[in-house]
Amino acid sequence: QVQLVESGGGLVQAGGSLRLSCAASGRTFSSYRMGWFRQAPGKEREFVAAIMRSGSTTVAPDSVKGRFTISRANAKNTVYLQMNSLQPEDTAVYYCAADTIGRFASRLGDYDYWGQGTQVTVSS
Repeated sequence: QVQLVESGGGLVQAGGSLRLSCAASGRTFSSYRMGWFRQAPGKEREFVAAIMRSGSTTVAPDSVKGRFTISRANAKNTVYLQMNSLQPEDTAVYYCAADTIGRFASRLGDYDYWGQGTQVTVSS
C-alpha cells in the first residue's frame, strides 16, 4: 500500500503563496503518476495538477495554470505544489493522490491512493 502525507497548508491573505508537500511511501515512487486535487465546502473534489513519472510532463486546469506549479523529487519520494497569487476561491482541502498503474491524470477515479488532505484558507 502507498501512504501519502500532505503538509504545508495554512491561512494566507489573497495574493500570498504556499508550498504544499506530499511525502509518499512505496518502492517504486518514480513509476507513479502523482496528482493534486482540492475540495471546497459543499463542492465536489476537483483536479488541480498532475505530474508524470519522470516529471517532464505536467497538467493543470485553466483555473490554476500560471499560478500553481507541480514538481517532484523522486529521490525523496516527494511531490510539491507551489501556489502563488492565491485567491479566496482557492480555499479548500488539498489532497495528494497517486496513480500506481497509469491512467487519465485528471480523473479522480483513476487514482489508487489518497492522503488525508491539508487545509488551505485564503482570506480576502
